[in-house]
Amino acid sequence: MSRRKPSALAGLIESFFRQRLAAQRRASPATIATYRDALRLLLVFAAEKLAKPPVALEVKDLDRDLVLAFLDFLEKKRGNSVRSRNARLAAIRSFFRHVTYADPSSVAMAQRILSIPGKRATRKVVSFLNKEEVAAVLATMDRATAQGRRDHAMVLFLVRTGARVSEAIAIDVGDLRLATPTQVLMHGKGSKDRVVPLLPELATTLQSFVKSKPRGQQRGPLFTNSRGERLTRWGVNHILARAVNEAAAKAPSLRGRSVTPHLLRHTTAMDMLQSGVDLTTIRSVLGHASEETTHHYVEANTEMKRAALAKGQHDEAAALDKYEPPDELLALLEKL
Repeated sequence: MSRRKPSALAGLIESFFRQRLAAQRRASPATIATYRDALRLLLVFAAEKLAKPPVALEVKDLDRDLVLAFLDFLEKKRGNSVRSRNARLAAIRSFFRHVTYADPSSVAMAQRILSIPGKRATRKVVSFLNKEEVAAVLATMDRATAQGRRDHAMVLFLVRTGARVSEAIAIDVGDLRLATPTQVLMHGKGSKDRVVPLLPELATTLQSFVKSKPRGQQRGPLFTNSRGERLTRWGVNHILARAVNEAAAKAPSLRGRSVTPHLLRHTTAMDMLQSGVDLTTIRSVLGHASEETTHHYVEANTEMKRAALAKGQHDEAAALDKYEPPDELLALLEKL
């Protein structure tokens, strides 16, 4: 049986990833993975809706109506948030922007897709863990086992550096500097690298963890699965969910909470903020492109707001106290 010849769509997708993203824009592996997942979901949805195998899909099949139906599917059937929906749309727009250059005959259709607006998202209150909850999660890992050492090192790394999950799983052992000054080279979004200091506790944990790895794995990916392959996002989420579920037995506040790697990133930011670290430094550590993103942590810091309100009430009460001149002469002057 002969294999079906790929359509022109396949060539456009390949050139989008190989030429547009990788060669021209020098997109990071995390960005490429995000765009790949978005287009894969779109192709699977289109194939099912049009009763065609993905390889038989053509550019004209992915019209505006189908993309809109796909976006509704993401929210209503997959339960994606508005932010996730908008992120998928951004990936689709990027692809069709490439189509306008690579396939002039599809420009009109591509422009109709490019005109699809993003949805306005309601910003949620930033959620984070307190010190007791972090300690409870870390305590569930049995460091007498190889898996427990990996899980403990990984969660501690996330909560002490504020790394994105994509950054954490991309780190190689060679990106670590475990001699003074201890630090790690992070490969951030948009191919922007940054150096993040490692606190003594984390540096010691990582040093011990690396030494305990099999000799053949001491130069490759830092965090690996049981087969020695680089951990995936799914793997990290699974490890964290399992640990939180176990920790909930001793920390009731964790019961029913959805604790994700990104929530640990929020935890790092709030811990630094409450410790008096300035926003510029927090932005540098977390690798935020926009100052606005970092300011959201200030808005979410209830304890700092409470302290400010308490201080204001204290100052107001002090201002209302009646001034009593300490001397009769001063009292006379007060009456003049």
